[in-house]
Amino acid sequence: MHLSWWSVIPFVLMLGSIAVFPLIPATAHWWEKERSQLLVALILGVPVAVWIGLTASWWPVADTAVEYFQFICLLASLFIVSGGFFVAGDLIGNPRNNTIFLAIGGALASFVGTTGAAMLLVRPLLNTNSERRYRVHTMLFTIFIVANCGGLLTPLGDPPLFLGMLRGVPFTWTFSLFPQWLFVNGLMLLSYYALDSYYWAKEPDAAVKDDYEHVTPLGFHGKIQIFFFACIIASVAFLPSINVAAIEEGHANIMQWIPWREVVMIAAATASYMLGDKKTRFEDNQFTWGPIKEVATLFIGIFLTMIPALEYLAEIAPKLPLTESTFFIFTGGLSSVLDNAPTYATFFEMATQLPADGMATVAGVPEHYLTAISLGAVLCGALTYIGNGPNFMVKSVAESAGVEMPAFGRYIVDAAFLLLPAIVAMVLFFIASGWVSNLLGAIVTAVVLARCVVLLILARRSAGAEPSPEIRKM
Repeated sequence: MHLSWWSVIPFVLMLGSIAVFPLIPATAHWWEKERSQLLVALILGVPVAVWIGLTASWWPVADTAVEYFQFICLLASLFIVSGGFFVAGDLIGNPRNNTIFLAIGGALASFVGTTGAAMLLVRPLLNTNSERRYRVHTMLFTIFIVANCGGLLTPLGDPPLFLGMLRGVPFTWTFSLFPQWLFVNGLMLLSYYALDSYYWAKEPDAAVKDDYEHVTPLGFHGKIQIFFFACIIASVAFLPSINVAAIEEGHANIMQWIPWREVVMIAAATASYMLGDKKTRFEDNQFTWGPIKEVATLFIGIFLTMIPALEYLAEIAPKLPLTESTFFIFTGGLSSVLDNAPTYATFFEMATQLPADGMATVAGVPEHYLTAISLGAVLCGALTYIGNGPNFMVKSVAESAGVEMPAFGRYIVDAAFLLLPAIVAMVLFFIASGWVSNLLGAIVTAVVLARCVVLLILARRSAGAEPSPEIRKM
């Protein structure tokens, strides 16, 4: 199927709608309504699906429909289960405690998935910081660390790595990415601690005092949800879904028609909702369906308009200059605006056709290329709201708790300022070769650390100028 460049226009319009409509006064209120978002998603998405089906084949449409079903089942089931689990108590929302929260989330992400870790951590983090005025940066770093960069160490961490495992990458191979994982997440945690210290010093004295006066010990409500959560994670790790390839080739048996993984997810989510404590869900967590409905609505349009965009990418990809660095740039750049899982799959398959030149191979892919593709898909999914599914979930949950999250375009600017330097430094140290690259990596890292030092100095000065500096001790 040959596609021209203009076939990606509906996808660009879909992204533009998400970015622009909330910013225009005449459309901002209209865009907040779910039916408005659904209308735009269907107007842009359905004609694309029909056009692909009539002019080429219905199989790409069917494959996309199955991927959307799998995607929403995972997000919705984790959203429902996490809504029944509540971390009671109220810790002091200071930089130390918040950084510990993010570090735990980043470590969990590789083993329970970025979506699972984000849904488990975002509500307790919001509760801990409920008295604070400055909370947006904390939610941004939750997306950066917990919903993306933390999920690099196992195939359970992020969907692209899971696709790699299905294509023959050993489960333990991603442990070899530990140095890159540690570098990026360590630098991000340092950056967050410095930035949160700066904002902590700017908090109104009354808010900080209120935070200290309402400290209560931690407690866990809804412990039965841990079982349902484990069922979902186990289904991702061990159960198959619909085998679209076998169905398309005409040799699928009855078992390959059944989405076993999603059946378990739906069953676990249903049991969680029906059997879980209603007070924990609706009073403690103030559970609403709004966040998952928004994600499900917008991604209808994103998935459908993405069909020709991915086909066009697959068509032009062999013409691209492919090296270790460009594999990272192309995979990472496209993962930030396309779904990172199919982007990973496209470049994975392409890399299998390249010579290894004596280098080690993993699942038929030269290992240095596979490293670059994996890092690009996982890390760069955090650069926009749509790069990875949990990003929008964190945004929606935070907004439902009263946090004014940045609009689509502003988020990209914030990510470029806060996250991109750490990624660039990692690329210069671990992917690009030569002493010049290492020197540039050291310079970028030094700039990031210098920014942290400046923020900490400003925080100390601001705290020292307050009438009650002793309550701001960290």
